[in-house]
Order: sequence, then structure tokens, then C-alpha cells
Amino acid sequence: MTIKLTEYSHGAGCGCKIAPNILDKILQTGFKSLVDPNLLVGNDKKDDAAVYRLNDEISVVSTTDFFMPIVDDPFNFGRIAATNALSDVYAMGATPIMAIAILGWPVKQLSVEIAAKVVDGGRQACKEAGIVLAGGHSIDAPEPIFGLAATGQVPTAFIKKNHTAEVGDRLVLTKPLGVGILTTAQKKKRLSLDDESRVIEAMCQLNSLGAELAAKKSIHAMTDVTGFGLAGHLIEMCEGANVSAQINANKLPLLPGVRDYIEQGCIPGGVERNWQSYGQHIHVEQELIRTIICDPQTSGGLLISVSPDEAERILLMAQERGFIASDIGEVINRQDKRLIVSER
Repeated sequence: MTIKLTEYSHGAGCGCKIAPNILDKILQTGFKSLVDPNLLVGNDKKDDAAVYRLNDEISVVSTTDFFMPIVDDPFNFGRIAATNALSDVYAMGATPIMAIAILGWPVKQLSVEIAAKVVDGGRQACKEAGIVLAGGHSIDAPEPIFGLAATGQVPTAFIKKNHTAEVGDRLVLTKPLGVGILTTAQKKKRLSLDDESRVIEAMCQLNSLGAELAAKKSIHAMTDVTGFGLAGHLIEMCEGANVSAQINANKLPLLPGVRDYIEQGCIPGGVERNWQSYGQHIHVEQELIRTIICDPQTSGGLLISVSPDEAERILLMAQERGFIASDIGEVINRQDKRLIVSER
């Protein structure tokens, strides 16, 4: 019997994330945390990972990410979950050095052999990143869960943050959008085999470009696009820098068939959740475009804010490394809306 992992979970991939407005309420408790001057990036910023300064030369980056199955194949699930977790390290400009696994498994419903394939998928992603999966922790859980706690290192002077964009910067996106839409189509048994292969390939592509960009002063800000969708992560970038952004809907890179699958009603619940969280900050006219920019991405691309004189070079660099990248817009002075979507 063929096991379909997605049938054992109520959510999928980064679409499982708690909505941004609810997460804000969870984190803003007023609790007085210990102040550590060596913690360069922590909970006070909406960044991708924590950064701790070891000395003037080197800082360590720490993050964790895990979710329920987004695909049915256990090996691919493990590989995608691990790739997604490592992305937060790369988004800070860091190089991964080690990871440990997080596994929740319904042992009475799914065999341990299937769990082993999930872990092997995680090992494969770590191998491709040049690190080992060094250990981890597992629990008996009602739904399958897998991810990593990942550690990286970065020269302290080269740390990339998500809240330091500058007016005039170009915005480069390194992976196509539509992951949540296509994986919803898969759940509805409407996704073609070719499109299934393409979306898995996109999710398994490491964002290692981020580590290569660390030393480039022209990269003013960087983040990765995951469960809050392109719009949510771009709004976080704009709020942190007190700016706005304007993007061209016609420049957005898309996975094959995205518009057709939307017309077929393959829209993940996370789209509306995201819109309810931050839609008041967006000017967008077409509902179809709204769906695309609010679509929860799993192991999505890097969103890079780069000085205009270097944008073409960074775009070509991404494309040469096999990314379907595009210059999607620019950072502008603060407007009434944080994000303005044009269609020409």
C-alpha cells in the first residue's frame, strides 16, 4: 500500500505557520528578557535567525524550522523540510556548519521505516549543504513533523538583516512563487506529474547563494520567502526600515500553471489567513495577484534588497547558479501602504 503522508496532517509545509498578527500577540508579552550585548539579532527583530557574536570577527547563527508533510513521498518531505530550515541560515549571509533533527512521528499509524526515509531526506539536504546531520530529538506525535535546528557562522561584519533596506534599492527574488497553490492542487489530485516535479525541485534548491552574497556591501537587506508569502515578508522588510516597496506583478516569477490552478480553486487556506493579517498594508487591484503574493511558500527564494547599480549583476549571478530569479520592483519612500503592486 502506498502511503500518502499529506493525508496524516491537517496542514502542509510553511502553510502550518501561525498567522503573523497572532504571532505578534504571542511574542509581545511584556516579559523582561535578559539583555546580552553579544546577541546581535534576537526576538526584538522579525529576522530569519538569531545571531550571537563570538568575537569581533565571527558570529554564530542559530535557527529552527519544522512542519508537517507538504508532499507524500517521505524522502522528499525530509529533504524539503531540511532545505527550508537551512534557508534561514543562508538568509543571514551565513554558512551552515551543523544541524540536528526534530522529528515527531505517529508511531501507531506510520511505520518506523517511513520515518527513516524522512530522516534520510534530511541527511541528503545537509549533505548538499556540506554539513552533517549530527543528532536530534524525536517524540511520538499525533501528526508527522520534521525539521532542523541549524547552526551557521558568518563574519560579524557581513551579517545580512531583513530590516536594513534603503530607498532606491532594487528587489530581486530568486525562486518562483506558487508553492502553496501547486501543493494544494496536489491535495485535490489536480496537479500534473510534470508540475509536481517542478515544485519539488524548487523546494529542494538550497538558498546557498545567500552565503556568497554576505561580503557584498551592495546587498543592504535579505530575507527568505516562506509561510507569510512574498507580501508578508516584504512588508516585514519595509516596516523594519520604515520604507515602502513597489513591485510589478508582471515581473513576478511563477511556477508553471499557477494561474490555471488558481482558476480551478486550488487556493490554500493560508492565503486568506495572510491577507487578514496584513492586507491593510497592501494596495493591489486583482484578486488573482493578491492570491499569488499572499500564497504561503515552503522553502521559497531569497528576497534581496540591492543597490540599483549592482542589481543586474546580482540577478545574473543568481541565474548562473540555476535560480529562476527576477527583479520584481524597488524600495521607495514611505507611503500610506507598505506594499504597492502595479500591473504594468
